[in-house]
Amino acid sequence: MKTTLLQSSDITGITFWLISMALLATTVFFFIERNSVKASWRTSVTLSGLVTGIAFVHYMYMREVWVSTGTSPTVFRYIDWLLTVPLLMVEFYFILSAVKKVSTGIFWRLLLGTLVMLIGGYLGEAGYMNINAGFIIGMAGWIFILYEVFSGEAGREAARLSGPAKDCFEFCKWIVTIGWSVYPLGYLFGYMTGSANEVTLNLVYNLADFINKILFGLVIYKTAASLTPAGAK
Repeated sequence: MKTTLLQSSDITGITFWLISMALLATTVFFFIERNSVKASWRTSVTLSGLVTGIAFVHYMYMREVWVSTGTSPTVFRYIDWLLTVPLLMVEFYFILSAVKKVSTGIFWRLLLGTLVMLIGGYLGEAGYMNINAGFIIGMAGWIFILYEVFSGEAGREAARLSGPAKDCFEFCKWIVTIGWSVYPLGYLFGYMTGSANEVTLNLVYNLADFINKILFGLVIYKTAASLTPAGAK
């Protein structure tokens, strides 16, 4: 069987490798460091490790598809998102609950909005429904999420915070707003208008995953560490 090797000119393929190694490194880091932060933040750090760990496994498959065929690993990417994005979204609930008691309704609304966004997007991209309808459903889910973290109960609870926890929530909120905008834009230009080729599309998706998964988790860890008294576990 012929083996296809990564070429030095394949910038997108190189980013698949770089991101997969970065995901592995941060996964190890999060699980090693989770017990070094105070107990109320351990769930958040653990979720960060799960996100990067799951993404690492999928990136192993995605980079193989890309290097071997030069085509977008759409199925693997959506399976990855279906598992990791809900975990990222419920982080907002756990950031809040690490410092105060909050309603579990926040958890369930964020989870629901995420599933609507992902399922709609996948059904449209994979051809199981009209591509425009899939885009509209996916956007509705994303807008619902943004409403919750900006103006909904989660946003109102975060407005009452102060210090590192508030800064963490605000930073993550803007990652979901700006960093996640890459995905609907990729859908729009890559699948609806066809103006973005697969090379550019996957390059941008990979870099977005670096910010939206790795940086997102590192900010949460830094916040947890800063709120942990010296010697406390």
